[in-house]
Amino acid sequence: MFTFRRQQRVCHIGSMAVGGQPGENPPILIGSMFHKGDRLLHSRLGKDFDRTGAGDLLKKQEELSQQTGLPAMVDLVGNTGDELKAYIDFVAGATAVPMCIDAWKLGPRLEAAHYAAELGLLDRVLYNSVGPWSENLEQEVAALGEMGVKHVVLVAFDTDDQMPSGRMKCLATLLKALQGVPLESILVDTSVMNLPATAFCSMANYQVKKRHGLPVGSSPANGTYMWKEARSDWEGVGFAGIDAAVHALASVLWHDFLFYGPMSAADRIFPAVAAATAFQATLVYGEGGDLPASPGHPLNHLFSGFAGQLSARAEAASGD
Repeated sequence: MFTFRRQQRVCHIGSMAVGGQPGENPPILIGSMFHKGDRLLHSRLGKDFDRTGAGDLLKKQEELSQQTGLPAMVDLVGNTGDELKAYIDFVAGATAVPMCIDAWKLGPRLEAAHYAAELGLLDRVLYNSVGPWSENLEQEVAALGEMGVKHVVLVAFDTDDQMPSGRMKCLATLLKALQGVPLESILVDTSVMNLPATAFCSMANYQVKKRHGLPVGSSPANGTYMWKEARSDWEGVGFAGIDAAVHALASVLWHDFLFYGPMSAADRIFPAVAAATAFQATLVYGEGGDLPASPGHPLNHLFSGFAGQLSARAEAASGD
């Protein structure tokens, strides 16, 4: 169930590894900044934002990453190329973690990617994303190749077939379009449409890893934040529990990365996903006797005594 026969690809974005067999590498948590409604924003037109507040969020995410053993990235959301350039400048100077370029329209995405290339940042930039909604897929793919973009997210979704099978068909089309582009990393986002449909993402993720061996994930926050009634019915505490629970479930069920929404949610998401990641690694051990090799994995980092017991048991069993 948790170990794939097909070799699983591990991609390296900056200093972070993503992908591999379940239990091998903890999922990367990607928090967003400058999204619609973000209180950091004063004016998009003026590229005016709360730099102190943004720096505090980045610092808090890094602290939680170190405490839990979960790697972290930042997703920069913008509407224009100039806006994204300002965010890239700020984050590149404030932290060494990788960043995602996230724009709905093709022009700003490519403009921001070109700017990152000029700055020599492509080793730590994840292009988010190439998908079925691209205004000109052929042009976009050609531009990525010309710029030397190294790391790309593919969004797999089919409006006519919203089951996992539709996501797989869309992915096949996108992979074919990218043939010949020398990318170092291809991450697949199986596109959350609402909270319960996150289950379809997990099912599609299993198929992506089984057939292609690629790192795969989704954005559970798209589903949790879309459920407006949760806040009115159970207020902040109830919503926080829902949000943490859905991300934890997703991390157990074949997610190599999670776009967890606003970075202000990091306080609840990192502990929840760290606990779930240790849970998953123990499931993997129970299935085949394998333990995470990295001392920074949440199972080893947070539950070192228990991990040591499991390791001793495995060594004893191999000697019998």
